[in-house]
Amino acid sequence: MAPLKFRKIAVLGYRSVGKSSLTIQFVEGQFIDCYDPTIENTFNKTINFDGQDFYLQLVDTAGQDEYSIFSRSHTVDVHGYVLVYSVTSMKSRPSSPHYAPPLEPPCFCQMCRIPTVLVANKRDLSEQRVVQTEEGKKLADSWGAAFLESSAKQNDTTVEIFKMMIQEIEKADGYTQDRRCDMM
Repeated sequence: MAPLKFRKIAVLGYRSVGKSSLTIQFVEGQFIDCYDPTIENTFNKTINFDGQDFYLQLVDTAGQDEYSIFSRSHTVDVHGYVLVYSVTSMKSRPSSPHYAPPLEPPCFCQMCRIPTVLVANKRDLSEQRVVQTEEGKKLADSWGAAFLESSAKQNDTTVEIFKMMIQEIEKADGYTQDRRCDMM
């Protein structure tokens, strides 16, 4: 049996988009109905993907109103980003000019791209939808990121988000357990 692989994933996005709800649903299998702003939480879970066991450390970050306040702690030893927005909020949509995550941060290896999964959350609130699926797909394609719509409440694709994240990390060039980019 192959040894356990460690992967650190930062869950990012605008406030109140469901970052904690997705993370808790994945780790604990429950939906938290009340909104309690997160400062920062770390969760751990082991998952089997494609016959390999992965130990995931999920950093559930505080909501960022814009990425100019992006914390350096969210780049150190991070293998990938789950970037979440709400389909019910134009402010949270990642195509806003103030909302540009560090998908290609400066690094010493000059060849790295942090694997990213863009998640359109709250799709169960279809009557309140203001951000269309195509907008998210188009943006993800322009970043070279994976895209998925989800509902933390319905728990319909929560596991798939993190499996997709593992897949993106594993296929990214230069991104293995032994060779990661060093951030400047």
